[in-house]
Amino acid sequence: MKIILTGSSGRIGRAIFGSLAPEHEVIGVDTHAFSTTQVMGDCADEGTMRPLLESADAVIHTAGPHAPHVGEVSDDEFERVNVQATGQLYEWARASGVGRYVYTSTTALYGHAIVPANCTWVDETTAPLPKSIYHRSKLAGEERLEALATIDLPVRVLRMSRCFPENAALMATYRLHRGVDARDVGEGHRLALDHKGPAFTRFILSGATPFTREDCEGLVSDAPAIIRARAPKLARAFATRGWDLPRSIDRVYDPGAAQAQMGWRTKWGWEEVLAQLERNDLEVLPYKAAAAPNSE
Repeated sequence: MKIILTGSSGRIGRAIFGSLAPEHEVIGVDTHAFSTTQVMGDCADEGTMRPLLESADAVIHTAGPHAPHVGEVSDDEFERVNVQATGQLYEWARASGVGRYVYTSTTALYGHAIVPANCTWVDETTAPLPKSIYHRSKLAGEERLEALATIDLPVRVLRMSRCFPENAALMATYRLHRGVDARDVGEGHRLALDHKGPAFTRFILSGATPFTREDCEGLVSDAPAIIRARAPKLARAFATRGWDLPRSIDRVYDPGAAQAQMGWRTKWGWEEVLAQLERNDLEVLPYKAAAAPNSE
């Protein structure tokens, strides 16, 4: 396939490019230069995008401002790219005969659905309650695509969970319930291109969790006990390093639908976080490093 990938210079865009490039022709579009970007341009610019779409088989729309940009760029810019360009790209793609559209979204849009002092089990049926302009604009982009989607140009929305460098202990435990490796996100996008079904479907992409719904009460009151029972190898690895397990866990993102319907499996779990730390990989920050800006 020939695939147009917006946001190809970003971390997730690069991971998606890496998953697709061995089998497909990928044309990366971004306003910033990188080796995964062939076309420097704005995804909302018709003069840039329409010629590319004329010969394309699929679009993956990953570009757009996200959590760190809140307060740094205007709300209008979030609206322009995350909502307006999302719909425009779909309409241009449909007019050009493109056969598949994949939209990169975020679990951050669940927002206020995560109740303090509780543990919320989150799947695709959970109603989002956005907090910030980032959350609201991503949800609005999804809703616009849901209204536009047709069986001739189906849409797959992928809500990816937390995925950026932060301290190793946080990253490792997050892989149990609210985090994912960028490479697994890339693989999810590859699989979404071939997923059959209705005109519009959304999936959560998050690390495979050892927890069950029945664990939620215990995850709030005594998360270490549940982790030791469900993920004993992680608990032992933390004990060996003198790291503390989280006292409480407030959410579990359930990737079950993506696993069952797309055959998606996470390859890079908490073990990889510790291996990356040992390699001094910049994808993982040292233990007790300052927390990164919250994407949720």
